Amino acid sequence: MSKRNTQQAKNAARERLRMERERQARKEKTKRQVLVGLSIVAVLAVAGGVGYAVMQANKPSGWDAAKNAKLVKPANTSGTNGTTLVVGKPDAKKTLTMYEDLRCPICSQFEQTVGPTVKKDIDSGKYNVKYVLATFIDSNGGEGSKNALSALGAALNVSPEAFEAYKTALYSAKWHPEETDDKFKDDSYLIKVADTVDALKGNKAFQKAVNDGTYDRWALEMSKTFDKNKDEVTGTPSLVVDGKKLTGSDGKNTPMTVPDFQKAMDAALKA
Repeated sequence: MSKRNTQQAKNAARERLRMERERQARKEKTKRQVLVGLSIVAVLAVAGGVGYAVMQANKPSGWDAAKNAKLVKPANTSGTNGTTLVVGKPDAKKTLTMYEDLRCPICSQFEQTVGPTVKKDIDSGKYNVKYVLATFIDSNGGEGSKNALSALGAALNVSPEAFEAYKTALYSAKWHPEETDDKFKDDSYLIKVADTVDALKGNKAFQKAVNDGTYDRWALEMSKTFDKNKDEVTGTPSLVVDGKKLTGSDGKNTPMTVPDFQKAMDAALKA
């Protein structure tokens, strides 16, 4: 091999080496750029995830969200926000206003003892009943009063008869929990009780309304009618006719026996 050819070979080798170095350098640069890009994406993803998590954490949920939810009024109601709830014959001359809380144990006792008499009087047209339903027991911890009231709204949307039958079931000895046991907060329990009522048994529309909380906002609005009542009622159960509270034989407390109730109610109807 000549000296010239040897020099050309060396030059060619150096050129190939230079080109290979440049190729490797471009490859490394591209790799670094990809890694940097992925790191930025990861950081942004984490930041976005944290931001979304914070937003979700601060987003109202449950009953806080219900305060600003769309108000859906049950059928068979009237008045502002659908909170006037009257059951009975429209031509009844007197109205008995009943203040109750669905978690109230004394309300449960009243309904079990005097409730059948009230229903018989309503059906006969002796008087009608305006219900004002409270949720103040929830303030001691729980959601059952509100949740059961929302479910009652779903029953009322079916019919006044379904409402009455469901209310009776909720207050029954079999289904009404101790005040400290917040069973009514569970939709599944409320639906289980509803399945004992003919009009609600297997009623998919009713069940959907309970599970979706369709009447949650209405329940809160109804609760406000108790808080703002003009009869100066602060506890449940309370009974009022023509602005006057009905009391039992002691002259102070709500009549809790059928004879005491009939005596007080008859006097109120004659007044």
